[in-house]
Amino acid sequence: MTMTVELSATAQDEPAANPAATGGVRRWARPALGLLLPVGLAAAWELIVWLGLSNGRLVPPPTKIFATIVELARSGELTRHIVTTLTRVFAGFGLGVVAGTLLGAVSGYWSLARRLLDPTVQALRAIPSIAWVPLFILWLGIFETSKVALIAVGVFFPVYLGVMGAILSVDRKIVEVGRTFRLSGPAMIRRILLPAVLPAYVVALRVGLGLGWMFVVAAEFMGASEGLGYLLIDGQQLGKPAQILAAIVIFAILGKTTDWLIEIAFAPLLRWQDAFGRQGGAA
Repeated sequence: MTMTVELSATAQDEPAANPAATGGVRRWARPALGLLLPVGLAAAWELIVWLGLSNGRLVPPPTKIFATIVELARSGELTRHIVTTLTRVFAGFGLGVVAGTLLGAVSGYWSLARRLLDPTVQALRAIPSIAWVPLFILWLGIFETSKVALIAVGVFFPVYLGVMGAILSVDRKIVEVGRTFRLSGPAMIRRILLPAVLPAYVVALRVGLGLGWMFVVAAEFMGASEGLGYLLIDGQQLGKPAQILAAIVIFAILGKTTDWLIEIAFAPLLRWQDAFGRQGGAA
């Protein structure tokens, strides 16, 4: 009888330990699964070049790209270029987020401002990014100010649209509840609009950051002597495909890392969500 009770207790303890272990495995399995495709493609291309099916001249194998990155890091060039590009992206991203958030909030909350501002903003949004380059060079010169301004323009539009669209899509019944409880304007914004808008705002920030990384390349084509965009141009002019691909790989790593940092920063504010995605996409 005693042995039966002990076995039953052991059987009850085992399932309690399993969820924690399973959660740990899943936490490490998700990023590993995301690396599966790029690592697999890199290994396949390395094998193709090693077997002699391609000479790897225009598209060097991953080992040569990695060797180029190591060489740039040892010379100190890589750190200098990365710091320069990160500084430009962060400065432009900050300016674009502030302007996009303020104008988007005003246009979304105040219908008169939306009628006045939104048509002009939508027209400006249709202008290709490259079209701003000669104008910014003429106005601001070829130094840092014009580069940061171009990045800020790229970040501004998705943040503006995300904030305005999120405010306009807030459920009217929730707003009516706030009015029923006679919430003041600031209280309405703090307790109802902000929680409702925040998920869409995070998505807008991530889209804006992605465009910021795209625009920094165009910005660094404007007479830059430092930055990852300069590495791209230098590799093209000197016929160094390994350097071009190394810069592209570093762009991808930095872009994904900064996007991940935004997710982590806002994750505590979105724990209240009972959404499909928070269940891992399970049906």
